[in-house]
Amino acid sequence: MKEKTELVIAACIIYNNKLLLVHHEKLDKWLPPGGHIEPNETPDEAARREIKEETGLDVEFIDKEELSEDKNIITQLALPFYANVHSVGDHNHACLYYLCAPKHDIVTLSHESKSYKWVALEELDSHEIPSDIKKIGKLAFEKFKQNL
Repeated sequence: MKEKTELVIAACIIYNNKLLLVHHEKLDKWLPPGGHIEPNETPDEAARREIKEETGLDVEFIDKEELSEDKNIITQLALPFYANVHSVGDHNHACLYYLCAPKHDIVTLSHESKSYKWVALEELDSHEIPSDIKKIGKLAFEKFKQNL
């Protein structure tokens, strides 16, 4: 039987050349903020909601293509800089990763997270950060520099 796969988002939020990671309570891992896309919700809406719920931050998406207005286009969505399918134990997540910049840097954690930290590129190699998050974080820094 095929494992259950749920659609989720994650946000690599970069501020002052540091990436925000939260220590997820349930998974006991350092991760970018994120979560499930709810029914009738776009990935952008899910990202903004999850980021606000988990960190209290309002963000702007980086790398959002804007076409001229067209009567058939309701809204234009941000482009994920990376996507993967990963296991969270009892099921899989198909995850869209977005690059974001916060409008302020005052973090207010939810009950889902034990702690948070802003991590510089050279600090990503810490033994406490999962290997996939190290790679995704490095890619986020690379994409961020390309968009400056």
